[in-house]
Amino acid sequence: MTDKKNLKTLNALYKKAVGYKTSEKIEEYVLDSESGKLILNKLKVTKKNVPPDTSALKVLIEMTAFNENIEDLTDEEIEKEKIRLLKLLKEEGNENC
Repeated sequence: MTDKKNLKTLNALYKKAVGYKTSEKIEEYVLDSESGKLILNKLKVTKKNVPPDTSALKVLIEMTAFNENIEDLTDEEIEKEKIRLLKLLKEEGNENC
């Protein structure tokens, strides 16, 4: 898998593993008898909270699970990983970090 595809896959897996919010839009159209065009009659937007998926989390951990031994990381490498993970969490909307 290319790096770009791998990154997309990991991001999708991460999203499923930690849960996310989404919205669903339902549109209802009617045919205008005068112009013969469809006109939006009703629009319903529903917000959904998709809960975390433990199976996805397990796969994510196994895929990324520290391809290297944590004990072998330097303090600098640990700090870089911490910053990277905090940035990822903030991008996902977790301001509590």
